[in-house]
Amino acid sequence: MSNTKRNKRRKDSYSPTSEQFKLIRTGIDFSGIDEKKQVILITSPESGTGKSTVSSHLAVAYAEKGARTLLIDADMRKPTLHKRFSKNLHLGLSNVMTGDISLEDSIQEVELRASTLSILTSGPIPPNPNDLLSSKKMSELIEALRDSFDKIIIDTPPVTIVSDALVLADSADGTVLVCRYHKTLKRKKQNMPSTNSGSQKRN
Repeated sequence: MSNTKRNKRRKDSYSPTSEQFKLIRTGIDFSGIDEKKQVILITSPESGTGKSTVSSHLAVAYAEKGARTLLIDADMRKPTLHKRFSKNLHLGLSNVMTGDISLEDSIQEVELRASTLSILTSGPIPPNPNDLLSSKKMSELIEALRDSFDKIIIDTPPVTIVSDALVLADSADGTVLVCRYHKTLKRKKQNMPSTNSGSQKRN
């Protein structure tokens, strides 16, 4: 292969955004030297911070590294990941929790440039998201998924608005808190309820 083709391929695979998420990915990996961060929960202190964007890009960054990666949309109140990846909303997490479909039938695949990302959309919006997410069945589901995936990224609602992220925190190995630069009030971030001791705050 000529140098021109190599340089073109390198240029095509580079973007400032993807490089930033690779840095975040590396930071998470180094934070798990003593304890593996396999299940990562993404939340924020308020809406409009871009947490679902962070969840999506972080999942892609892990998948492109070669990790078997699953992205879960646990924001059952305002799901968005199905739109980002053009996947079926009505075939997802809430269906699995209510026993309508099997886990295997609910996981959808996203073809990336040189790898595959698995996604579990939220499913139909239930009347009781917190009850589903705090159930024993949900914790058992996450434990079962650990055997099939290297990384599990869980997108959850803002932690100061509803407690959905808090009830999932015990099943996660770490938490990424997404804040908006010059937008998120420091007081709101400091007064947030604690998720777990393995949290990672990202601005």
